[in-house]
Amino acid sequence: MKILIVDDEAHARARLRSLIDEIGPPWRVVGEADNGQDALQRVRLGEVDLVLMDIRMPGMDGLEAAAVLAGLATPPAVIFVTAYDEHALAAFERHAVDYLLKPIRRERLQRAIEKAVTLNRPQLQALQALQEQPDDAYISVSFRGGLQRIPISEVIYFQADNKYVTVCHAAGEALLEESLKSLEERFAQRLIRIHRNALIVRERLLGLKRLGNGACAVSLAGSAAELEVSRRHLPEVRKLLRGRI
Repeated sequence: MKILIVDDEAHARARLRSLIDEIGPPWRVVGEADNGQDALQRVRLGEVDLVLMDIRMPGMDGLEAAAVLAGLATPPAVIFVTAYDEHALAAFERHAVDYLLKPIRRERLQRAIEKAVTLNRPQLQALQALQEQPDDAYISVSFRGGLQRIPISEVIYFQADNKYVTVCHAAGEALLEESLKSLEERFAQRLIRIHRNALIVRERLLGLKRLGNGACAVSLAGSAAELEVSRRHLPEVRKLLRGRI
């Protein structure tokens, strides 16, 4: 994998180059740039598979450069490397593979570039498919000091508890600060409310079961959880099971 390092600080570029040299083949640095405009020129001159890019740079910054790169016929994968975490959401909106906070550890960098390999074969087909997804096909959750994107297709249900919402998905659970109301509006075609504190993904609904207290709970594909259905929302859930909505 051919890597371009983009950072306005020479010592930061040297640090990344040293880490990549330690990781070794098949990863290798093929060039450096100190701003977004130079990065674009370097990518257009020769084949670059992956760009490790700072965000705050003079002239064209990393976010602007990534937006231009995404429009190329065969765009390189982009991993943002920055000392600031306030740009994380914007980074993922530019379809970044990952978002690394300085100082970078070799193990964390290696996981990120290994992820880029998956997204980069052949000719970044998977990355291009990602770019074709609508912006609201993903949710962003806090993860190890940064943000992680979870496809709505992997979500099973959302459940509110105080000011946080838990999302249960194929790989586990995570917390997000977005409200159930906002999620319901964004994914109106994918979600159905079953309780004032719970939304489920429609295609995950398998059936209804009676609880000991006389209430009903849903059975969901991919989860053993039994989420209670409120009396108010029970008719809509039954309609969905009958294929009427």
